[in-house]
Amino acid sequence: MRRGIGTTALVAAIALAATACGGGDGDGGEKKNANGELSGTVEFWDTSGDAEKGFYKKVAEEFEDKHPGVEVKYVNVPFGEASNKFKNAAGGGSGAPDVMRTEVAWVADFASLGYLAPLDDTAAVDDKDDYLPQAWGSTQYDGKTYAVPQVIDTLALFYNKGLLEKAGVEVPQSVEDIKDSTKAFEKNDVTPFYLRGDDPYWFLPFLYGEGGDMLDADAKKITIDEEPGVKAFEVIKDLVDSGAATTDTTNGWENMQKSFKDGKVAMMINGPWAIEDTLAGKQFKDDEDNLGVAAVPAGSAGQGAPQGGHNYSVYAGSDNLDASYEFVKYMSSAEVQKRTTEELSLLPTRTSVYEEKTVEDNQMVQFFKPAVDKAVERPWIAEGNSLFEPLRVQMADVLTGKTKPEAAAEKAGEEYAKLLEDGDWK
Repeated sequence: MRRGIGTTALVAAIALAATACGGGDGDGGEKKNANGELSGTVEFWDTSGDAEKGFYKKVAEEFEDKHPGVEVKYVNVPFGEASNKFKNAAGGGSGAPDVMRTEVAWVADFASLGYLAPLDDTAAVDDKDDYLPQAWGSTQYDGKTYAVPQVIDTLALFYNKGLLEKAGVEVPQSVEDIKDSTKAFEKNDVTPFYLRGDDPYWFLPFLYGEGGDMLDADAKKITIDEEPGVKAFEVIKDLVDSGAATTDTTNGWENMQKSFKDGKVAMMINGPWAIEDTLAGKQFKDDEDNLGVAAVPAGSAGQGAPQGGHNYSVYAGSDNLDASYEFVKYMSSAEVQKRTTEELSLLPTRTSVYEEKTVEDNQMVQFFKPAVDKAVERPWIAEGNSLFEPLRVQMADVLTGKTKPEAAAEKAGEEYAKLLEDGDWK
């Protein structure tokens, strides 16, 4: 539920009063040694996965070389646990990090609770005009900047070139193309598609494909319960029931990656963050060119994928704000973003980095950058992150046959109305 102005202000005051409980050690946020240099500790919560965390740990700790008086305490926090863990720590006034890698939908949520420090006019915001406009949009809440962009992404269709060639199947352009390929793959004991059923972010391409969205933010109208929402639930159910897709409603990431890397499925929807892990699979590690990437399949009314990505935010209760601002400036710098693309094939958020030859020549950037440019922006509202849980529940119920698509869409709309009841939504 959206907080009222009075409640938000109170929470912000409590968070800011808890400065002694931040990850760093200092007094009042201006921690410097006798020479006027930054000092103290910056605790950094990184939410990246196994294929990426080693790189980010190395880069984060290199900040110490630039600022010898600062100790960086790197902590990798599982992505699925990070949001609640940060809220519990920040709300309790103890244990929150100085800096956190925040998913784009978390920024407005955390900021509305008073847990993030405004970054306008701080060292963290460096060369603001160099950021992609769509990436910068996710850092804003109530007219202030509460994050700095790290990476930007969207979803695409990953496909196994060898399996498609063996089945005599062209790269599908639509959901119907995937269904029509089922028999061609069956003869090789391969399922065409893995449909991730445990994460509603993966539901959005099907929702956009039917011409729908979760909300109409401009009109302040809930739209998930309209006909396109019903059709999207019907589409995912039909893919599984027809045998064109396999799914899992509890451990989708691990099962999807293993199935695709082992050649049990020919296609999946995923993002740039999955590239390194995917290429380590036995179907691709000896032949990276076997991995193909294409636009998400279209539905009956259109084609689209959500804009995603990650930012860096600073905890409002940090007792080492100066060092934290400098740390964010470094981690979001063009230098670090260039290295991130070179080593992980993730998409930078700075326009200048796309002019670097190593970035320009990166095959995954060549596909994903145009896809990002066309990605659908999600509503950057405080409740934005909360909109996914009702979808997750209804997806699982539809895929397991517990709920009919029409009832699922209606129930999701009812849950959205509860979440947004203080905001004059229709």
